[in-house]
Amino acid sequence: MTTRLHAFHAGPAQRVATGWLPPIATWPKAQLALFLAAFAVVPFIANDYWFSAILVPLLVFSLAGLGLNILTGYTGQLSVGSAAFMSIGAFSAYNFALRLPDLPLLVSMAAGALIAAVFGVLVGLPSLRIKGFYLIVSTLAAQFFVEWVFVKFGWFSNYNASGVITAPRLAVAGLDFSSPVGRYFFTLVIVTVLTVLALYMIRSHTGRRWMAVRDMDTAAASLGIPISRVKLLSFAISSFYLGVAGSLWAFAYVGTVEPHGFDLPRSFQILFIVIIGGLGSVLGSFLGAAFIVLFPVLLSTFASSSLAGIIDAGNVPNAEKIVFGSLIIWFLIKEPEGIARLARNAIRRLLAWPLQPPS
Repeated sequence: MTTRLHAFHAGPAQRVATGWLPPIATWPKAQLALFLAAFAVVPFIANDYWFSAILVPLLVFSLAGLGLNILTGYTGQLSVGSAAFMSIGAFSAYNFALRLPDLPLLVSMAAGALIAAVFGVLVGLPSLRIKGFYLIVSTLAAQFFVEWVFVKFGWFSNYNASGVITAPRLAVAGLDFSSPVGRYFFTLVIVTVLTVLALYMIRSHTGRRWMAVRDMDTAAASLGIPISRVKLLSFAISSFYLGVAGSLWAFAYVGTVEPHGFDLPRSFQILFIVIIGGLGSVLGSFLGAAFIVLFPVLLSTFASSSLAGIIDAGNVPNAEKIVFGSLIIWFLIKEPEGIARLARNAIRRLLAWPLQPPS
């Protein structure tokens, strides 16, 4: 322990020599590089297909994964109701924009996310008494309840017969973001701001309380940490992030709002992002989202080229599910911290390569 403390206060060369590099010394630079590339490089090399079909859903999934990571990865509260909070954010933002047409779009989205946060607190109330599998069942019930409400009561969809409604025009302060690159920039700015806020919260007193509750809530309570307040706050913030992600999914990506677009498979998809990317990792949320979005594209391309005649095109989705399931089992057993941990180890080995050859 003393060696590590000395290494932390030493310079970069000494840290490499001791074989230990603190995560804070590596990851913020990686995150900064990613966001700079997203703003300054990607717009000049990507085409409309990449903006609409790859980059926008990747950013939305990253934000949704970050929201669930705050709740599950940092606070230790299990949930499979992420899509329910996304749908509340999307439908609430839509109705704010519809009933109050003079309300700015960003305000409508923020108000919808606040409604999702309030619902998140209500769903989080059972976490004060139950945990683990029983909490999962509680959030699963919320998932089915929210979907049933939006299907049953036509007011939320403005009494549309099909239940599918068109999202409002993507415009802020007179600027139109309806083009593919416009939707990308609109989503990127919101995701960047919320990611920076999440980083500040995680490294603040609030984040340390979350992690204390996650690691051992009994010990945290003995230290004077208000367990109930910490859990409900994490549910509220997580649901707020998921509510914003739901609005972006409906307004910037799909262009429509419908209850079945936020079903149980969507919740599991977000859970897979957190598991594969890395529990308790902001960067892991982005890496997991990138894997979820890009892997089906790569698998389909590989199957149509290298495996033509071996795997039928109709069986590609089944192969995708098999690979996803195998990877989730592998990550849960071998590497619970996901791709983020693998990437962090690779970066450390590369930085220490002259003195410690990569294994």
